[in-house]
Amino acid sequence: MHILYKKRSELGVFVYDLVKMTNKTVLTKLKGHDFRQTISALGIMILAGVLIEIVSLVQFNYAHKLLQEELDRRAESELTLKSVRVRSILKSHERMTRNYLWPVQQQIKHPDRIFSVINRIVSTNPDVMSSFVAFVPDYYPDRGRLFEPSAFRSGDSIVVKQLAGTYDYTHREFYHDAVENDESSWSDPYWDSFASGDQVVTYSLPLVDDSGKTVAAFGIDMSTKGIIDTLNLRHSEESTFFLALTEDGQLIFQPDSTHSRWNDVDNVVKMINDSTCERKLSSSGHSTIITFRDNYDNSLAYVYYAYMRGKPHWQLVMVCYDDEIFKTLRNMRRNSLLMLLAGMTLLGFILYRFNRNLRSLNESNLSKERTDSELRIAKNIQSEMLPAHGIHRQDLDISGKQVTALEVGGDLYDYLIRDEKLFFCIGDVSGKGVPSSLVMAVVHSHFRTLAQHMTNPAQIMRAINEAVSEDNETNMFVTMFIGVLDMPTGRLRYCNAGHDAPLLLHHGVMPLQVNANLPVGLFNDYKYALQEIELPQDVTLLLYTDGLTEAANKDHQLFGLQRIIDATQVCLERNQTAPVDLMEDLYHEAVLFTGGEHQSDDLTMLAVHYHRHDETLVLRETITVQNDVKQVPQLNAFVKSVTDRLNLPSSQSSQLMLAVEEAVVNVMSYAYPIGTVGDIQIDAKATEHDLKFIITDQGKAFDPTRGSNADITLNVEERPIGGLGILLVQSLMDSINYERHDGKNVLTLKKTYNNNDKSIN
Repeated sequence: MHILYKKRSELGVFVYDLVKMTNKTVLTKLKGHDFRQTISALGIMILAGVLIEIVSLVQFNYAHKLLQEELDRRAESELTLKSVRVRSILKSHERMTRNYLWPVQQQIKHPDRIFSVINRIVSTNPDVMSSFVAFVPDYYPDRGRLFEPSAFRSGDSIVVKQLAGTYDYTHREFYHDAVENDESSWSDPYWDSFASGDQVVTYSLPLVDDSGKTVAAFGIDMSTKGIIDTLNLRHSEESTFFLALTEDGQLIFQPDSTHSRWNDVDNVVKMINDSTCERKLSSSGHSTIITFRDNYDNSLAYVYYAYMRGKPHWQLVMVCYDDEIFKTLRNMRRNSLLMLLAGMTLLGFILYRFNRNLRSLNESNLSKERTDSELRIAKNIQSEMLPAHGIHRQDLDISGKQVTALEVGGDLYDYLIRDEKLFFCIGDVSGKGVPSSLVMAVVHSHFRTLAQHMTNPAQIMRAINEAVSEDNETNMFVTMFIGVLDMPTGRLRYCNAGHDAPLLLHHGVMPLQVNANLPVGLFNDYKYALQEIELPQDVTLLLYTDGLTEAANKDHQLFGLQRIIDATQVCLERNQTAPVDLMEDLYHEAVLFTGGEHQSDDLTMLAVHYHRHDETLVLRETITVQNDVKQVPQLNAFVKSVTDRLNLPSSQSSQLMLAVEEAVVNVMSYAYPIGTVGDIQIDAKATEHDLKFIITDQGKAFDPTRGSNADITLNVEERPIGGLGILLVQSLMDSINYERHDGKNVLTLKKTYNNNDKSIN
């Protein structure tokens, strides 16, 4: 039916194209009042109607073919199901008979007791018409040549008697199979005129004495009416019915005549047994199909039949009628014709009404298309401003996700790594649409620029606030969170500007403690507070905008903070804290909650997974010097010893000595006041690829990287003192990182010395 729906969709597109053609013709007629154009429009309408009818006819024939194939599959399924049900009934009676074999066998020496056993079989099993034990001739000489204890139903009572005097059972099929062939089997149906008087099938099995000799055929008789009733218990259509035939084509019980089409039974049996009757195999080859005209109203009918597996090898037959199976399809065909006539009647009126506003609508569409095109371009530009890919390292995994409510939005996020520090932010501009997207672009640009030179998130926030507040006549503001994570230590310094508190996912889920502060853009002289925390090992920080908390369902209920915490708690328990997986699961939960309702606000998330990476060291050395330049030779010897042990070339060794010397002398000059003696500890740590010199002192707070912006283009007389030393260090090292930790200044110089080394020659 999927193909049928596809055809309908193609038909709708075709009709739409015809309507467009007709609209153009009618519009020309209205403008020029040209009679020929009117005739042309009417001709197109008639042609459209004819083509639609042709397509409808093709569609009907195709659907009829599909339903015919579906009928073949359903018929085989029904025959298989009925076969399983009949086989189940027979198997259950086989098991029951075998269960009574041993009690009967125990009474062989007491023939009179056999009557009570077979009486119990009939009385406790309503489907059993009779039970018997037919002994071999002269087995009990005092009972005559033939002895057959039997119990059978007669009306509402059970008769127990010896039937051998009324007929010779040694000529019966059940006796021959059980005694002479020593096998259990079901007989073909026959009329039991000596006992129950019904058409029955007999199941018999050999009865042996203590010596193992077969002495009798023991079995039961079951009415075939119950089998036919089972076959016709449920029908797919009202007139459909089922039959059962023996292997040689004998009808097993005549079904009840509950409706007029039962008179086809004899005709169906005759066709199955007539080798000259035309028939075909189903597509699977598991059943045979005969097509005929029924005796009731000469309508088309189908016969599906197949043999049961195993014994008895009966034939199961399904008879169904074309007028019932394809009734819905024909009704649909008739209705489609009526709808076509009604549609063609209304088409002219619709076209007239439609063309009255065609010109203004086209102009409006052109304007809208231009606007949409510009918005799409703006959206592409805006999306390109955000990070295209996440950062995935051994110690860090960070990704962001944004879903805008309109073509362009006012949410932003960004992240970058500089000098072993991760700078990241998330923000939400007040308002929506193009104005907020412009403010978003300004804020994003300022963050990206300032993060290249500043390390204090509060200072970055203050600078952004001053830029946004200037000439802010629209009074738009930005809620924002800026964080700076020192990756070697896990120290997070952050500043919040009226934004929702991020969530920390570690042993549980809890909001990060933040100072509210005012949003960016309200007062240009506002002082933002700096906060800091030491992140634990293997922690995830989740940041989001209020588009997530305020996601609403059709009842105007908000997703809310608690649902975010609950959803992230589930992710934490499943160990699904990778940023991409975490944000996808959280977004999925929000979509499920809203039920797909359109949201009025942008939804943005940023997730940072921090895992402090302890690298395998191949070398670790430490030296402590005092803040005295006379100890510089000792320092250089220490650096030379480290580089020699790492087999570094002399040129690279000289550069490292110069960089470390400049950094340590800088600390000696500024960390300790004049006349103060203090220690400076230098730790050298090397992995297979990187070498770090960690310079630690307990002097006053002093960040040498803040003096790295010396302007070397100025003359010597105009240039302020300082700044060149740290600039030299930065040029010689791959990264330089400063942290104030536990009352100590910690300056880390890092150099990569692998084959891709970028050292200065």
